[in-house]
Amino acid sequence: VFIRFIEQKEHPWLTIFFNWFPSILLAYLIPAGISVVIQKDFSGADIHNLSKALFIPLAIVAVMSSLSLTQLKSIGWKPILVFLSGSFWIAVFPIGLLLLFRNSAFVQDFLITQEFWKGIPPVVGSWIGGSANQAAMLEIYQYDPKKYGTMVFVDIVIANIWMAILLIGIGKKEKIDQWLKADNTAIENLKEKTTAFTKKVDKNPSTTDITNMLAIAFGTVGFSHLSAKYLGRFFTDILNDNSSQTLKNSLSFLGSSFFWLISISTIIAVLLSFTKAKNYEGAGASKIGSVFIYILVATIGMKMNLLLIFENIGLVVVGLVWMSIHGGLLILVAKLIKAPYFFLAVGSQANVGGVASAPIVAQAFHPSLATVGVLLAVFGYAIGTVGAIICTILMELASQF
Repeated sequence: VFIRFIEQKEHPWLTIFFNWFPSILLAYLIPAGISVVIQKDFSGADIHNLSKALFIPLAIVAVMSSLSLTQLKSIGWKPILVFLSGSFWIAVFPIGLLLLFRNSAFVQDFLITQEFWKGIPPVVGSWIGGSANQAAMLEIYQYDPKKYGTMVFVDIVIANIWMAILLIGIGKKEKIDQWLKADNTAIENLKEKTTAFTKKVDKNPSTTDITNMLAIAFGTVGFSHLSAKYLGRFFTDILNDNSSQTLKNSLSFLGSSFFWLISISTIIAVLLSFTKAKNYEGAGASKIGSVFIYILVATIGMKMNLLLIFENIGLVVVGLVWMSIHGGLLILVAKLIKAPYFFLAVGSQANVGGVASAPIVAQAFHPSLATVGVLLAVFGYAIGTVGAIICTILMELASQF
């Protein structure tokens, strides 16, 4: 709360500080830093169970159900292609790393023997989707939270370096668009449509609005919990009856009730977005979702051990290479399809930054375009967990070659 309060203050130095250290990053690092200073391990605190059971699915439902996903049609196929190209590379890179450097000491000793590979799926989930997908993968594959400090460093710090680069590029967007030979007609049309939609649904939330939003969110999560319990048990029995150990390992996530909790919540949220529920965006539904995300991020930060960052420099180098090629690929795709820099920047940030920062990049172009960042980031939420799971299955297969 204090971080968000300070961030709203208009001061040049604060603007510069939060450009480099966004509040979402501080929400990770401050709890982790406090844990180091007071030398107390919070990894077993009850707040983590509450976060897993409530905050993650609530954040997904609140953000996704309140947005008009049909608006994606108005921006055409180019930003979606740019976004999916970035997602594809994020998911493919770890597989290529295992295949190309299978016999190296880094892969054998670090990723496989020390099981640091289990920390990659949460990063893939985060970079395709967002914090909720990251937490989902962290829970599904049961990666040691004390080791995850290094992976969070790769995720958050490198992602924010990339965001800073994208923001710097906005100041030269006209020259970049000329080099890309981009057509900005779709963006201008989108400005008009998003502005009209925002004005249409904008209102001061009443007690009834807040009650309805909470009822939808908690009702969806409650139903998801009930369904996930039985589906997890059902698929566990099926996998236990299967004699193939490879199949059991590859599809083990199907026996996780948490996986079904996230999946069912996402499906229901997407369906709700095509109903009148999306109009609750005008009453601040996505802002409620953002609160849940910040609480979620802070609870993950409580489990980190920041000192491990300096013990695993190899992963930091891998992260830098990972992100550099991601950026290069998006520039190539944008050049080939003549997409404007806006689509490149927001599509990439919707991947790497998610709901927390994609709207910031979009709004830097024009205030009415912030919704585009949210919509693409929400699309990432919908495919983030699935993409990370597919990546993990292929990683497991690649490690056997």
